[in-house]
Amino acid sequence: MAGTDGTERKVSFGFEEVTEAEKVARVKGVFRSVASRYDLMNDLMSAGVHRLWKHDAMNTVNPQPGERHLDVAGGTGELARAFLELADKAGQRRGDARSATAVVCDINDAMLEAGKARADNAKWEGRLDWVCADGQKLPYPDKSFDVVTVSFGIRNFADRVAGLREFRRVLKTGGRLAVLEFSQLTAPLLQEAYDTYSYAVIPRLGELIAGDRSSYQYLVESIRQFPEQSVFRAEIEGAGFKKVSVTNYSGGIAALHFGWAA
Repeated sequence: MAGTDGTERKVSFGFEEVTEAEKVARVKGVFRSVASRYDLMNDLMSAGVHRLWKHDAMNTVNPQPGERHLDVAGGTGELARAFLELADKAGQRRGDARSATAVVCDINDAMLEAGKARADNAKWEGRLDWVCADGQKLPYPDKSFDVVTVSFGIRNFADRVAGLREFRRVLKTGGRLAVLEFSQLTAPLLQEAYDTYSYAVIPRLGELIAGDRSSYQYLVESIRQFPEQSVFRAEIEGAGFKKVSVTNYSGGIAALHFGWAA
């Protein structure tokens, strides 16, 4: 996308400034490189706490039988499987036999292949789809989904505001949006300690476990470049969502932004 002076707009790729097209290409390269060790690295980097954050996020979403869920930048499909599981439990409690369905959408084919290879997908045959597509240009008609989720993916968008508008477009009126993302800590001293850990430990873990230090260096830098909670909340509201709430996890290491399509 060109700026007002005709030059191509620059966006952040970690601490670098690149064109939107270059960011898309480089992000694809990062996740193609780390796909085979992605879930393991998430467990190591967060000591497994990311699973508790995702569990709470899905409880907030409150999946229901018969609903259609889109997990954007869904990677290995963790949230989509959790959505289906919780929707079935809600149906069992109420005697509602309708089946919820989910779509894992990711721009990176390697991440999708890693997700599709998981043995636990067999349980959801016919109800869980995998689509390689750009979250800023979703291949679905307006008002197609009851729920859209994004977990630790929106900071990698070349234009996250365009992505938020696209989420609103494909959501039904009254649909729910849940964006779980690394955020900014609420206490400056904690932020300083966390930054020290992030820069010193995470790239080294990436080198040891995934054989890729530079990709995890980017991931750390991308977290630091993501806006604080109030700024991102305003972006979500500007895209057409109402009653947007923010829940901080682990002092703001991550935050859940939840809103309703108006």
